[in-house]
Amino acid sequence: MEKEQQELYEYARKRIKQKKVLYFHFVLLILGSIFMFIANHFEAFGFTSNWAIWAITAWLFLFILHFIKVYITDRFMNKDWEREQVSRLVAQQQRKIDQLQTKVEEDTETKPQ
Repeated sequence: MEKEQQELYEYARKRIKQKKVLYFHFVLLILGSIFMFIANHFEAFGFTSNWAIWAITAWLFLFILHFIKVYITDRFMNKDWEREQVSRLVAQQQRKIDQLQTKVEEDTETKPQ
């Protein structure tokens, strides 16, 4: 029971850290976007095109990937999911082994000596 509690605690800590980093990424995206719009408006870096739109779009795409990882992928593919998949695969392998063993036993029984 103690080990389960520790695993739950570690998982909760990991999820909180992931969410904290995601929120920081969001704030950084907003502040960075504002800075880039201002820099683009005043042509601070010598570019006359709308480079800020492309940079913000690329950054937003990366943020969306980060969001998907935290709230979709890691939420459903956690330790419980891993355990369930391992158990399912072990059971599937055991069924195959049992079938092969039954077939071998049947073949040895029907084989004339």
